[in-house]
Amino acid sequence: MIAAFLTLLGYSINDTIVIYDRIRENRRKGIVLTPQIINDSINDTLSRTLLTGTTTIIVVFIMYVFGGQGLRGFNFAMLFGIIEGTYSSIAISAPILLLGAKVRYDKSK
Repeated sequence: MIAAFLTLLGYSINDTIVIYDRIRENRRKGIVLTPQIINDSINDTLSRTLLTGTTTIIVVFIMYVFGGQGLRGFNFAMLFGIIEGTYSSIAISAPILLLGAKVRYDKSK
């Protein structure tokens, strides 16, 4: 189970880094971070993220069904963790970045 949690943590962090890197590329130098930039960045990485998550879920599900008793706990944690990790990378981490940018922008006034 510890291996599953560490794997999911790395999986979610990797997805978040990919999205943040695309936000950085789309933002360019000197442009203020806007919701449109974040939306475009998420749309740019959405197909890659969903395809990676879907293929991983298929493999983990097959391992859950046919892998035997020793792998069930690991695969069960992976099934729900991949869904949650992908969701958190797309729907939670990028908007949090926008909230942090607004707080810094409002304090400088």
